[in-house]
Amino acid sequence: KQETWETSCCSVENNSFTVGRRGGGWVSPVKINQISLDESGEHMGICSEDGKVQVFGLYTREGFHENFDCPVKLLLYEKNWLNRWKTSTLHEGEGTITNVQWRANLIAWANNMGVKIYDISTKQRITNVLRDNVSLRPDMYPCSLCWKDNSTLIIGWGSSIKICVVKERGHTELRDLPSRYVEIVSAFETEFFISGLAPLADQLVTLYFVKENSDHMEEEFRARPCLDIIQPLPEGYEEISSDALTVRNFQENECRDYRLEHSEGESLYYIISPKDIVVAKERDQDDHIDWLLDKKKYEVGVIIIQSSRLHVGTLYFASRKCQKVLGKNMELWENEVYRFKTIGQLKAISQYLPRGDLRLRPAIYEMILHEFLKSDYEGFATLIREWPGELYNNMTIVQAVTDHLKKDPMNSTLLTTLAELYTYDQRYDRALEIYLRLRHKDVYQLIHKHDLFSSIEDKIVLLMDFDKEKAVDMLLDNEDKILIDRVVEELRDRPELLHIYLHKLFKRDHHKGQRYHERQIGLYAEYDRPNLLPFLRDSIHCPLEKALEICQERNFVEETVFLLSRMGNCRRALQMIMEELEDVDKAIEFAKEQDDAELWEDLISYSIDKPPFITGLLNNIGTHVDPILLIHRIKEGMEIPNLRDSLVKILQDYNLQILLREGCKKILVADSLSLLQKMHRTQMRGVRVDEENICESCHASILPSDMAQNFSVVVFHCRHMFHKECLPSPGTIPGVQFCNICSAKRRGPGSGILEMKK
Repeated sequence: KQETWETSCCSVENNSFTVGRRGGGWVSPVKINQISLDESGEHMGICSEDGKVQVFGLYTREGFHENFDCPVKLLLYEKNWLNRWKTSTLHEGEGTITNVQWRANLIAWANNMGVKIYDISTKQRITNVLRDNVSLRPDMYPCSLCWKDNSTLIIGWGSSIKICVVKERGHTELRDLPSRYVEIVSAFETEFFISGLAPLADQLVTLYFVKENSDHMEEEFRARPCLDIIQPLPEGYEEISSDALTVRNFQENECRDYRLEHSEGESLYYIISPKDIVVAKERDQDDHIDWLLDKKKYEVGVIIIQSSRLHVGTLYFASRKCQKVLGKNMELWENEVYRFKTIGQLKAISQYLPRGDLRLRPAIYEMILHEFLKSDYEGFATLIREWPGELYNNMTIVQAVTDHLKKDPMNSTLLTTLAELYTYDQRYDRALEIYLRLRHKDVYQLIHKHDLFSSIEDKIVLLMDFDKEKAVDMLLDNEDKILIDRVVEELRDRPELLHIYLHKLFKRDHHKGQRYHERQIGLYAEYDRPNLLPFLRDSIHCPLEKALEICQERNFVEETVFLLSRMGNCRRALQMIMEELEDVDKAIEFAKEQDDAELWEDLISYSIDKPPFITGLLNNIGTHVDPILLIHRIKEGMEIPNLRDSLVKILQDYNLQILLREGCKKILVADSLSLLQKMHRTQMRGVRVDEENICESCHASILPSDMAQNFSVVVFHCRHMFHKECLPSPGTIPGVQFCNICSAKRRGPGSGILEMKK
């Protein structure tokens, strides 16, 4: 019946099934038998003729794949306290299991013998409902199972339906029996064969397979499947509605080829056939008006819309239908808007007013905006964001918002909306001022998008009070638009903000803000002492005298020591370390850095009457100063903490130095011998001389054209060649000849000579 159900159809082509959400799809080489959804409608299971099963999420990418042989055994998987899977057999030994349905603590399954129900909480089977119509083949007319609720199971088999209720057994009846039992509250026969069942409140949705005999044909043919709603009675049923479904190739289908699955969370019913999946749901008033509009019965639609105004709950429904009923007739639209105004429901139609190429008069939109402004600031703000600004007079709405702000000047919703109106009107300075007052997150986006840097030159303090890090990053990223000097001038009365800006500027570039380095010394000293010493180390534009004055005034010892050493007064710096810091390790480290013998002497002199200092020196002085110089100056009878350990360390350090020297000596000797051998092998090698080589003196070919003539050639180890008669005069050392080319270039003596004669 057209007013009972609404159905939509998707195809199952080439044995493939696709879900129209984010769940994806599945392809099987054989027929898809059934789909199943969980109670929430978020997961779906699909099985095919070859035993493959897939479970996947309709809204997520999670999934599960498994292959099963012919199911003759029912297994229950449970996790134990170790999070491991424990398997127990619920049923076996009675042939193939054809259907399983699980609800709460109850599991129902069917095989060729009947239907069993198992209670997970007590781990007991509580009933066995025998199969009726034993003359029908169970493989051709399979059992249909569905749970109406946590205790009511509906069984359809062949042409019979049974409604079973699981009940609690009384304490006096328990004995050795299960704590629950099953009572069949309704059982009746139908005129057709059942392919699927699903609950619908107190009624049943049944999918029937129909066989009919034609008067014109001798052979039996199969008609379309029927989706019926029936009202079960104790010994029968009453038919409420019936719909015949057209699916592809229905003439070739059997009873077993159809399935009915129910999505309880969405009240959807899925009719599954080999070629199509039909989705059915109950029709409502919305669907009824859509049907009237599709049939172009506009008068009836308008009557229903107007009558629905009497019910506040259907106002939004009626408003939505105005788009189809009124179409492009602007006069009808405006009349309808005024009718909504008459009954005080302008808000209901606001979402459905035309706002594209076809528009109403601006006064209509302004009237609705004023209506929202009276009682719903949030709704007003939403419309301002959603509606194009061309729909209404912007200044009129700005004035209306300004009037309301006089009553509530700090209302953030109105202020934000006013800023958006100013932005649309390109009055960016006014919008920026509001965003800064509200500390709105879009303030920086507004500045960048509309290049408002000239407008914020006098608002830098407000920007930094809002978000110091973002403000400084923006100012430094746009130095060409907001000069450093301008920022410093604006922040002169807020030194803590000025320090943050100059500190980040210095981190980016040590030279850009060099004219402010002197000022930064005081800022670091006041607001950020931990970064003062790194600043003094990295800055080459900082006046040392001014820095020393500030550090001495504040008694910053570490910074003063650094400045004294940088200014060349190392002895005074060492004295401060020893006298004010009293840190022998730091004093030793300072002496090591300076590597000055006089500083070591000063350090020893200061420490000689302080046993703890002597211990520190004995432990660290060995690699820089001879420890004997310190030991000889220790007064006899002075008690020095851990003296024995210190002396042992000195001896160990000395032994280590000796071992290092010996090791280095061995390495040097081995390397020298290896290099000598390599040089000897190199100098013993022959040198190829051919007609391409020339004499380095006369530049003629080194070999004569007539090799039968006598000739004499001299070849140095540097590979320079000379005719013997072309050699320069020998050196001052008798018997030693040098290559004059290498000697001139200072490449070495090249005294080795290879002489060739013939």
